[in-house]
Amino acid sequence: MVSSAPRAILRLVLYLALTIPLMPVQALLLVVRSPLARRLPHAYHRLCCRIFGIDVEVVGALSATRPTLFVANHVSYLDIEVLSATVETCFVAKREIAGWPFFGWLAKLQQTVFVERRAAGVAGERDELARRLDEGSNVVLFAEGTSNDGNRLQPFKSALFSVAERRVHDRPLTVQPVTIAYTRLDGMPIGRAIRPFVAWYGDMDLMPHLWFLLGIGRLTAVLQFHETVTLATVGKRKDLAMHCQAVIAEALEAANFGRPLPAALAASSLPSPGHLP
Repeated sequence: MVSSAPRAILRLVLYLALTIPLMPVQALLLVVRSPLARRLPHAYHRLCCRIFGIDVEVVGALSATRPTLFVANHVSYLDIEVLSATVETCFVAKREIAGWPFFGWLAKLQQTVFVERRAAGVAGERDELARRLDEGSNVVLFAEGTSNDGNRLQPFKSALFSVAERRVHDRPLTVQPVTIAYTRLDGMPIGRAIRPFVAWYGDMDLMPHLWFLLGIGRLTAVLQFHETVTLATVGKRKDLAMHCQAVIAEALEAANFGRPLPAALAASSLPSPGHLP
């Protein structure tokens, strides 16, 4: 897989030219509690997908209930761009990210809820998650607790699903499993050997990986939104984690091997974020 340095430079310049001026704008919107603080990240990430050359294909019906807890697999930092370009949402992330320069600031500006990896730490952040949900904010939960190579799932951590036990406005919280798969590069299928170059996981250094990705061609990301559930319809917290894992694993395998997605899900009308070099 070839990475072009001139393309990487162009994309980096465009990304910084978009991002840096918008950071103080978003900070001000958060201070004055403007509804635009939810909308601006959505528009921003759609533009980022254009800059990075990511085409997003959406399959299935996006939950119309607000708030919704979206439970997704985790492949790369690109997941943030792809999901945020599709739905207005905030994220649950590991606490270490809050201390990262630049990217940690961006996460805070999108009202990310930072949690400890330990189960006890998750419980300690429930009040912050509850506040986000009570405000009507959608939340994305990467249920594996970390990213992987994109070829398979790691076991979902049931402790992370404790937020699903909360009732919002006296009704069960709506949960929607979401499968993220990176399937094509310049229109050609991405195989098992190439997919880890797109994924960011393990002990990979962020900046060399990001620079390489900035220089590759057009990437196709498939987002499959599955049928919504609640804790009341599934059972216990562990049952919910197992249900989401099974649904996402089946769809991920189908997407990775180029098999047809379940016929019950029709492609949505959401347009692709667009095309830039």
